[in-house]
Amino acid sequence: MKKMINGVESLLEESLNGFAKAHSDIIQFNRQPHFVSRKQATKSGKVALISGGGSGHEPLHTGLVGKGMLDAACPGQIFTSPTPDQMIAAAESVENGGGVLFIVKNYAGDVMNFEIAGEMLDCEHQTVLVSDDVSLPKDHSTGRRGVAGTLIVEKIVGAAAEAGATLTECKALGDRVANATASMGVALTSCTVPALGIPTFDIADNEIEMGVGIHGERGREPMSHTSASDIVEHLAKAIDDDLKPQKGQKALLHINGFGATPLMELYLMYDLAEKYWAARGVDVVRSLVGNYTTSLDMAGASITLTLLDDELMTLWDAPVHTANLRW
Repeated sequence: MKKMINGVESLLEESLNGFAKAHSDIIQFNRQPHFVSRKQATKSGKVALISGGGSGHEPLHTGLVGKGMLDAACPGQIFTSPTPDQMIAAAESVENGGGVLFIVKNYAGDVMNFEIAGEMLDCEHQTVLVSDDVSLPKDHSTGRRGVAGTLIVEKIVGAAAEAGATLTECKALGDRVANATASMGVALTSCTVPALGIPTFDIADNEIEMGVGIHGERGREPMSHTSASDIVEHLAKAIDDDLKPQKGQKALLHINGFGATPLMELYLMYDLAEKYWAARGVDVVRSLVGNYTTSLDMAGASITLTLLDDELMTLWDAPVHTANLRW
């Protein structure tokens, strides 16, 4: 294992220190317990959006704290859920009279700890659960995993909260976007968790892992490495079969890199995926390409499709200013 670190134990704090210094105009870093929050005060009565999860997926979630998106993010250790005390401290810090909306990826540890935190909060709160990974069946024992579609939920709900939507409205909107979003990923290599020091799973040079999770979990099946066209067709078909978009449907297409895939390849995937849905009459009117929900040093990518209407497009287009998403 080759990593630019001083030690496994200090990695997260040192990284967050650097992140806070680099973006000191946008965010502030609370060290005990760890959370990142917006530096600028928000309007009284604004719903506070809080998300979080294990580190190793940067820029999700810390890089999405700022105007028009999250009010706070709670980073756990690498691929490990943040603790309830982080969530409680973050909520108490950013709650501003409008209540708190937790946006949670569907992983057992995240769900459990956010529920515990919610039970201990005095303010009004709601939760949006994101489970957009169609590589798992809907009736899977723990439900589908929350992956790159989480960013889409955070952006659209963040815009609504910034515009003055109530907690009930933000919760309903978040559920609506989550239900209109589907994702699936593929890995060309495994990732290496520093504390482990070896790849999370073994994969042959001529294999890919179809339907992989963002923590290096095995996917649907290992497959022989093939062309980008075949890979995109496989991913897009699974998404299309799940969402069943109609001809004329407007959509947002997000190609997400897992950390070690060049942008050249991600844009190639975007071209292929856009052609796939254009041939089926789906109008891809919004796009996002890049490394946003990563898995440390994994080579691979995911495709996310979100079905849009005019309201969702307006909210997606609304101004946002975070470390890693801004317009």
